Amino acid sequence: MKIRKLAGAFALATVAMAVALPASAAKTLQFAHVYEMATPYHQAILKAAEELEARTEGRYEMKVFPASSLGKETAINEGLSLGTVDIIYTGVGFAANAYGPISISDYPFTLRGLNHWKSYRESDLFAELSDGYKNATGNEIVALTYYGARHVTANKPILTPADMKNLKIRVPNAPSYLLFPEAVGANPTPMAFAEVYLALQQGVVDAQENPLPTIQFKKFYEVQSNINLTAHITNSLITVVAGSTLSSMDEADRDILVEVLKDAADDASTQIETAEGELAEWFREQGNTVNEVDRAPFIDAVKPFLISDDMPWPSDVYERLQAIPDAS
Repeated sequence: MKIRKLAGAFALATVAMAVALPASAAKTLQFAHVYEMATPYHQAILKAAEELEARTEGRYEMKVFPASSLGKETAINEGLSLGTVDIIYTGVGFAANAYGPISISDYPFTLRGLNHWKSYRESDLFAELSDGYKNATGNEIVALTYYGARHVTANKPILTPADMKNLKIRVPNAPSYLLFPEAVGANPTPMAFAEVYLALQQGVVDAQENPLPTIQFKKFYEVQSNINLTAHITNSLITVVAGSTLSSMDEADRDILVEVLKDAADDASTQIETAEGELAEWFREQGNTVNEVDRAPFIDAVKPFLISDDMPWPSDVYERLQAIPDAS
């Protein structure tokens, strides 16, 4: 009798534990990037994280680590292969460390502007370059986000290539960003993103280059008087998912993940496009001088490099990119 009572009590306890515990714990994906929490990129990914958890019915959650909290850009790229991160935003110039041709859109004046970028995003060429990156790394590019047109800021007007001669300008540490200042006789100074404001404030560097929304988010306008609309690079971020992460998911959940990441890219791109149309006037209201720039002399300085054999892509890739028409 005592044995039966003990067995019954054990069975009831087992049932109670089964009811109290979830069927399975959520799998956590780690998303890392180097951008500030106020940026559209970060806000769009927070929304994507909510969508992922809801649409997978709690099977997956995504924790987002902004502002280089899991490492600088080179480190988080390496983290995809090391298994320390699952998903990242990164500039294509950094992805090019693993597969050079993917960087073509991040070189100066290879894209004519936003409408050319929109066509490139949907092109066979971008799909082929993404496949090349996947073959080289095992990781997958699932979305392209518009980061904006990059412009030079300084404490003087930059209207011609001669104005940049010997200018010490901070750039990201990737070949695509080094080419523009080198072509016009400036002194490029690679530096981590998080260090730029203080370097400008203390005069360690004379200038930097970034899209208007980034100049606002990072408050570079506080320590630079002139914003010069060079639009020398039409810049992108790619969303990259580790191959090991994708292969561990079933097809339905994998499709949901890719879809919410694409939606986030579209959302952030739209916000950046809108901001670019408004920020020149906003900077003027802050007391900055915003200079319109004739880009033709800068293009002439750069083009010989773009068609040389030293570039990390076959010559036909450049020609195919130029042949893509602008989106209407």
